[in-house]
Amino acid sequence: MERVSSTVGEGVRVGDLGEDELLARVFPLLPVGKATLLGPGDDAAVVAAPDGRVVVSTDVLVEGRHFRLGWSGGRDVGRRAAAQNLADVAAMGARPTALVVALVMPVGLPVAWVTDLARGLADVCGPHGVGVVGGDLSSGDQVVVAVTVHGDLEGRAPVLRSGASPGDAVVHAGVLGWSAAGLALLDAGAGHEPGGAAVAHLLAAFRAPAPPVDAGRVAGGAGATAMLDVSDGLLRDAGRMARASGVVLDLSRDLLAADLGPLGAAADELGTDPWPWLLTGGEDHGLLATMPAGSTVPDGFRRIGRARAPLAGDGPGVLVDGARASGVPGWDHFGGQSRR
Repeated sequence: MERVSSTVGEGVRVGDLGEDELLARVFPLLPVGKATLLGPGDDAAVVAAPDGRVVVSTDVLVEGRHFRLGWSGGRDVGRRAAAQNLADVAAMGARPTALVVALVMPVGLPVAWVTDLARGLADVCGPHGVGVVGGDLSSGDQVVVAVTVHGDLEGRAPVLRSGASPGDAVVHAGVLGWSAAGLALLDAGAGHEPGGAAVAHLLAAFRAPAPPVDAGRVAGGAGATAMLDVSDGLLRDAGRMARASGVVLDLSRDLLAADLGPLGAAADELGTDPWPWLLTGGEDHGLLATMPAGSTVPDGFRRIGRARAPLAGDGPGVLVDGARASGVPGWDHFGGQSRR
């Protein structure tokens, strides 16, 4: 079965090559990485871990669920796959060191799409000194990209979701709602219409988010008490932090309004309200953190609220201007519908 969209182009297909020949085209495109002692070519890679601890996370991207071949090229998907994994390591206050990538693909997929995927991985990993050190290939009915990332704490304690305390400042690095707005534009068929630079940035943010990877170590070094990657929407992920820490995170609409600027153009184009994108849109992969009261907000972050103790009869959770958010906001991989 070769269920591949014609929009990804013609040329040599994966099924025209053997696995070794395909890998021979991909390996030279991948970054080696500063911590790589032995890269691709053997049964396993060897990556230095001078801290003695390894931070590990994994994510998967599924065609039709997380991306569409007609909307995103191989380079976009490679950038997205790398970015969302580096953000997870950054959210622990660690430095990402290496990725391993498993790729499932139809035999009819153009080889150029696969080499573009490798270039996208390199676009994101190379500047951070992260190696793409191996993985696996398999044939299947649709494209699936599974990435496992490794990171180094460099002697620091990991920053957990559970460390926020009453009085802490709530801070955020990155963008909010841009990916969701870009998806809405594509869903509405507005992605190919003139919309100015702001709309173009939103489309790019959906196809290949750019999380503030280095900000994680900055926050950890500055004493962040809790941190996580905002992947499923600000309110949903803030709720996870609040429950893990046993606090209430009270967010300010006035402070959050600084993120509305580029969303306004898309909202005007679609005749909708931009606030749901900002509060519940996922896959921007910014970093949400808490800092001790009175501390300096780390470079790259800005304050968006404060943490406080739950009131009597009330549990941990998230408020916006003192009011509880209704419903279950944000993205749920099993409870929600496909967003692609």
